[in-house]
Amino acid sequence: MNGIWYYVIAFILIWAIALIFKKTLTQHNVEVEFPTLMWKTQRLHGLIDRIAKKSPKFWKWYMNAGIIISFGFLILMAVTLIYSLTFITQTPAVGLVIPGVDVPGSPIFVPFIYGIIGLATVLIVHEFSHGILARVENVNIKSVGLLLFAIIPGAFVEPDEEEIEKISPSGKLRIYAAGSMANLMLALVAFLIVLLLSSAVPAIFHEDGVVIDRVVPDTPADGYLNSGMIIQSINNQSFNNSEGYINVIRTLEPNSTIHMSTDKGEFTFNLSENPNNKSIGYIGIQTTKHYDVNDGWDFGLDALLYCLFPIIRMFTWIFFLNFAVGTFNLLPMKPLDGGLMLETVLGYRLSEKSVNLIVNVISAIMLSIIIISLVYGFGSVFI
Repeated sequence: MNGIWYYVIAFILIWAIALIFKKTLTQHNVEVEFPTLMWKTQRLHGLIDRIAKKSPKFWKWYMNAGIIISFGFLILMAVTLIYSLTFITQTPAVGLVIPGVDVPGSPIFVPFIYGIIGLATVLIVHEFSHGILARVENVNIKSVGLLLFAIIPGAFVEPDEEEIEKISPSGKLRIYAAGSMANLMLALVAFLIVLLLSSAVPAIFHEDGVVIDRVVPDTPADGYLNSGMIIQSINNQSFNNSEGYINVIRTLEPNSTIHMSTDKGEFTFNLSENPNNKSIGYIGIQTTKHYDVNDGWDFGLDALLYCLFPIIRMFTWIFFLNFAVGTFNLLPMKPLDGGLMLETVLGYRLSEKSVNLIVNVISAIMLSIIIISLVYGFGSVFI
């Protein structure tokens, strides 16, 4: 079933329950205003205050470094986005990512469960970090809580915008940089966890071929191959690791015939053009390494040992989504935090009229490139 249907079913169930029990939910501080469910609580106010006031000097020094790092990524992201125009017809730099859904033109598929967990961490640490730094700067928080926008979970912290305008420019920058810095720090922690857990894999497992992780709908492999199949050879070329598989894949030509041998049988079908590189044949599968437990570890704990891989995958997606969203949010484009930071810095020396003109022009350029990338990404699928 296409991943979009999971969203449709969940959307219908959640909102049917929310509307039926709206009165009861309202009595428990849940606002039911379609398409948003918002749970506001004073407990989170207290939590944010306690964290902020425990060591305000630490938060300020930490976020002073965060401002420098954020501006570094702001420049890097802007340059990268502009440079992407040079190869936009081959591989668009920007694509939509929806957990569990194949988005036309996007080279990345985010598994549903891992994606929802990853996005939840993105939103929670991002918003709460804004709130913590707001309280460090003695800016009051108007509201805080958890939300569900249609079907997408998240959190919200709403500092008093009028009070933010009254604080120093450095205080504003610390508040604006806090969200993305939290995402980047969580990405770093997740990356280190992945490295640590991955280092244990060779001691417990050895690589034994390639397994199909998923079959992309409406591609050459759809209807022939299934997830879970172990690929043994392609066009009579055998391999027992992912490196050998990649070497074979690189030799495939568009519109040619492929003969694939798996542990579930042999299959023959025609390839198409790879949407990201039309000179390479496209099968339409995503694969991962297949592992067997090393001798000496087989003590009836195989199932427990194999739990290592979903944990690694979960932290991999937490890393990817936090890094991707955190850096994207630093683009010099309003209403993103990067745009607010650029506006604040320009306001040091320039008039409000000049600042608005510069920021609006840069925002329009960034937005135009993003839209062009998305259009090319969608268009490449249907051309």
